[in-house]
Amino acid sequence: MSVDEGPTLRRRRLGAELKRCREAAGLTQENVSRHFEWHAAKVTRIETARVAVTPRDVKDLLTLYGVGDQEYRDAMVELARLSRERTWWTDYRDIMRPGNFVGLEAAAASMRCWEPVLVPGLLQTESYMRSLMEAGRTNDTPAHIDRRVKLRLTRQARLRADRPLELEVVIDESVVRRVVGGPRVMNEQLRHLIEAAQLPNVTLRILPFHAGEHTFLGGSAALLEFRETTHLDVVYLEGLAGDYYEEQPSEVARYRQEFERLSAMALDHRMTIKMIESLLVA
Repeated sequence: MSVDEGPTLRRRRLGAELKRCREAAGLTQENVSRHFEWHAAKVTRIETARVAVTPRDVKDLLTLYGVGDQEYRDAMVELARLSRERTWWTDYRDIMRPGNFVGLEAAAASMRCWEPVLVPGLLQTESYMRSLMEAGRTNDTPAHIDRRVKLRLTRQARLRADRPLELEVVIDESVVRRVVGGPRVMNEQLRHLIEAAQLPNVTLRILPFHAGEHTFLGGSAALLEFRETTHLDVVYLEGLAGDYYEEQPSEVARYRQEFERLSAMALDHRMTIKMIESLLVA
């Protein structure tokens, strides 16, 4: 897999452009919905990339917005067409969380990640992830578990691709101390973390217990960053009540500062590896 722009990022670019054109035309989302007799939320979903928009709809929207530049119109229509292409993860949509985090991850150039409870999915061994899934998804059939494992393993290929994802991870100390799957599985997982931390594109740090309170107490978070489209950077927050995507540039910038602050509180590479090694069972 490459980090070339995929349909998820194209859809977000298209939504941002259509929103800019609408605002330049002085129209509200309600104005547009009434004009086309659409469901009230359709324009919102298009502009926030929650749904794919057809080339025909793009043409109609640009006409309503008074956009006459044919080169720009053609580029937006082509973007709409490309944003509807099938991808490698299309066949897994039935087991993916809402919001298409996988698509964003596949298009991102870099990702900063905070995990307070579990090893991040991109750094999990197969045995570790199976233990988690079998414990947390007791109603899933073995076939469903296999598909979830395959999806996660395929995502991990980004770390060793020709143009790999730049991954910076901060994990709580409890992550490496919590035994998942039994001593053998956990030992394998800890060794895998040490190996992954040697990759040039992976930075792994542990936040020790003595670091105390911090902004991200309460849940995991990820900041996804994109090449040449930094205005589309997004923060993903995962919680029991549901997932949330923060896309406002000012808020994304605030989260970026908090990630940097959290990273500064964590152990450096040497001390992180030393702590993991201290937990290995010979």
